[in-house]
Amino acid sequence: MISKEEYLSGQVLLVDKPLNWTSFQVVNKLRWEIRQAFQIKKIKVGHAGTLDPLATGLLVICTGKMTKQIDTFQGQIKEYTGTFVLGSTTPSFDLETEINNTFPTEHITPDLIQETTKQFIGEIQQYPPVFSALKKDGKRLYEYARAGKAVEIKTRTVSIQDFEITKIDGLSISFRVVCSKGTYIRSLANDFGKALQSGAHLSALRRTKIGAFNVDNAVSIETFITSLKD
Repeated sequence: MISKEEYLSGQVLLVDKPLNWTSFQVVNKLRWEIRQAFQIKKIKVGHAGTLDPLATGLLVICTGKMTKQIDTFQGQIKEYTGTFVLGSTTPSFDLETEINNTFPTEHITPDLIQETTKQFIGEIQQYPPVFSALKKDGKRLYEYARAGKAVEIKTRTVSIQDFEITKIDGLSISFRVVCSKGTYIRSLANDFGKALQSGAHLSALRRTKIGAFNVDNAVSIETFITSLKD
């Protein structure tokens, strides 16, 4: 069991974020539970890299003085697994919004899918999704998007080390991606669909690694709370 002093001096906690939770909600929950367990008035808690509510997987949570290492952890290489659905797009590039366009898929073969991944290896230019937490003129991009306001978004350079198709099941494409900080897998899904002369959106996403940290060593929020009471 981790002691009060150890939490205050600094800990790195690996949490498997559940579906439909924001990363901010996970941080708030853990902070509250730690404070309640040890009757602490104030403790620093933060996460090293946001996951969308519809994504699951590894969140690196830092407490106390280890929050100073957040930027270091955020900059490390990340691995994701998930699923694209071919033939349709959504404004958010995932299932947060409804399908807005459909595209032909008859020409797409397993060989074409595999070959197209090669276009995305290395440094690429990527447009962040309009439904994202990035800020422009002091407002989050998703605030503009939900208000129906058009906003100019600039491309950013990201790096894809590995892009592997792990399963093809009709229009459902399972993948594994190893990428740099700042990479949007939702944008990769959208761009992948365009490269196939069709469309695509992200239907599932799980972060499996951040640097040397692995989701296999992460615990659920419920397990963490139980450990505080043991």
